[in-house]
Amino acid sequence: MNFWEVLLDALIDSALDTLKVAPFLLVIYILMELIEHKAGDKTKDLLTRSGRVGPVIGGLLGCVPQCGFSAACSGLYAGGVITVGTLFAVFLSTSDEMLPIMISGGVPALTILKIIGTKALIGIAAGVIIDLIVRPKTDLSHIHDLCEHDHCHCEHGIFHSALHHFVEIIIYIFVFSFAVDLAVGLIGKETISTLFISVPVVGSLISAAVGLIPNCAASVVITDLYINGIITPGVMMSGLLVGAGIGLFVLFRSNKNKKQVLAIAGVLYAIGVLSGVIIDTIGITF
Repeated sequence: MNFWEVLLDALIDSALDTLKVAPFLLVIYILMELIEHKAGDKTKDLLTRSGRVGPVIGGLLGCVPQCGFSAACSGLYAGGVITVGTLFAVFLSTSDEMLPIMISGGVPALTILKIIGTKALIGIAAGVIIDLIVRPKTDLSHIHDLCEHDHCHCEHGIFHSALHHFVEIIIYIFVFSFAVDLAVGLIGKETISTLFISVPVVGSLISAAVGLIPNCAASVVITDLYINGIITPGVMMSGLLVGAGIGLFVLFRSNKNKKQVLAIAGVLYAIGVLSGVIIDTIGITF
């Protein structure tokens, strides 16, 4: 096929794929908003009182699909309410847009549970180790610095917020589906896959770098590549572990110590890459 035929096929395929998942995504986001509004304050209160077991609670709560949870925890950390280990546990376990994309993409429930469970275990382990290395401390005098995750439009109600997320993610899905379909058509699936897996570690390095982008688009493209069989489980995990939505952005905005934020981002990136490499080396599949 020539370029224009490939372009037209990619446009049609991405449009159809987007239309197929749209109804499922709308229902999923409404459910996620209901969870957020019903349990959001309770989970944050629980995390605030968690103390030394913060990484364990943070890793478990991060599995629950809640709007802006990583952003809220960034504010809690900047306010001196939770430890750095708890923050890492939340960042690493948070799935961002992975869950709705996988559900709407027809990924088996057991596979999704395995991925979420692995992220939670890595998050908890990393958080506990970090708190052992960096002496946990909190300082409630900075409580006024707690961020409000105003990016979610939650103040306008459940359905308005759900619709906002739905429209935003549908646009991302169409754009990245089109980009992936076009690339596969022009370059070939095998060639693209080879870019990620031909040289050990490189795929995880690239995926984790994409995951650092403080936007839901990062997890969308990583999840889409995995569903299409272009990247390995380890490469996928590298990106999704690092991808904490707008959490890093909120942390950078609310934490006065910018060097500390950069250090957190660097350690987060290293954990994501290392975890992905280990998963692919051992041969773990989901």
